[in-house]
Amino acid sequence: MLCALSVLVVVVNTVRAADLATADILYAEGQFAAAEEIYRDLLQKKPDDSALLRKTGMIALWGNRLGEAVVLLGDALEADPGNSDTALLLAEAEARRLNFASAARLLRRGGREVPAAQLASFSGQTPYATADSFRQTEIRFTRTDPLPVIQMRINGSEPTHFLIDTGGSELVLDPEFAEQVGAEVFGAESSTFAAGQKAEVQVGRVDSVSVGTLTVRNVPVDLLPTKRFSAAAGGTRIDGIVGTILLSQFQFTLDYPNGQLILRRRRATPPEGGVQMPFWMAGDHFMVAWGQVNDSEPVLLLMDTGLAGGGFVGPDSILSEAGIDVGGESFEGVGGAGAVKVTPFVVEQLALGKAVAKNVTGFAGVFPPELEHRFGFRIAGLVSHQFFRPYAVTFDFDSMTLTLHK
Repeated sequence: MLCALSVLVVVVNTVRAADLATADILYAEGQFAAAEEIYRDLLQKKPDDSALLRKTGMIALWGNRLGEAVVLLGDALEADPGNSDTALLLAEAEARRLNFASAARLLRRGGREVPAAQLASFSGQTPYATADSFRQTEIRFTRTDPLPVIQMRINGSEPTHFLIDTGGSELVLDPEFAEQVGAEVFGAESSTFAAGQKAEVQVGRVDSVSVGTLTVRNVPVDLLPTKRFSAAAGGTRIDGIVGTILLSQFQFTLDYPNGQLILRRRRATPPEGGVQMPFWMAGDHFMVAWGQVNDSEPVLLLMDTGLAGGGFVGPDSILSEAGIDVGGESFEGVGGAGAVKVTPFVVEQLALGKAVAKNVTGFAGVFPPELEHRFGFRIAGLVSHQFFRPYAVTFDFDSMTLTLHK
């Protein structure tokens, strides 16, 4: 027979388990603030629980609250020193803080020797260093469609053409071009691209990147063949891709109507007005915000500007939920790992926050299946070029606010 105290313990433990299950469901649905509130409440009772610390630290990391993320994930790793997933999450938090030495040590604990060697090479240097006097620069697009193209100089090279693609992570260099400019290379890792295809990506570094009136020094890079993307630049030879990690060192605006990229120093006053919404960044570059596909329930959508000729890609699940019929004629497209089979369709209404577009071209067969639940919450598709084309799109990584100005 249970005594009253035993009954109380059972009841309390049952309540805690129910609260944890509720928080986990909220997190899986992308309701990060509500999930975090419960996780933090549970931490008051179990401050050394490594799983609670890791989950709360993940949400802080997705919100770019890096000081909080480092403390929480550090405590989680101390409580469970052998957890490689926690080590890699803490490595990402330190990398975003540009604490590359600490990030390199943590990457090694997580078994990722190649990127660890890349980050360790910056010892004694400031990554992404800019002049103290820098405030803002505007870079004209040499093309806006089917994707924006700008000119950049790498290690003092002649100006050469780069695509802008927030679906990319680091600054990407074509291997042949990287050799010409003397990029240092540390090895390769496998990465996932369109349609779930895999390809080896080399990692390296360059001494300088010059764009507009700005020079950025000590810059990590990836190496991947990019000349095959020339069709996405109207036939212009493409020697690289500007991804989110380099762009996130600034408050940046993709001003499609005026054909320019604007880079401002972080913590600059963002543009006023427009359609504003919060966003989160999972992993090293996956930016998501709330949206809707036709009459679907609100879902988190990835902001990946690098889809030439279209505005939406999604997994089969969201196509079914949104009542989208994929019955068009397929054709061959080009992804990061090579050729992919693409089938077009039309989204009657696509929304991101309160911004709405009608009759958006989408492509089936492109969305990487593992991306949908890769981070424990659902990414129900990606929004791209055709949707953003009427706007000046500003990403502020301090307030984690996306602003769309027409």
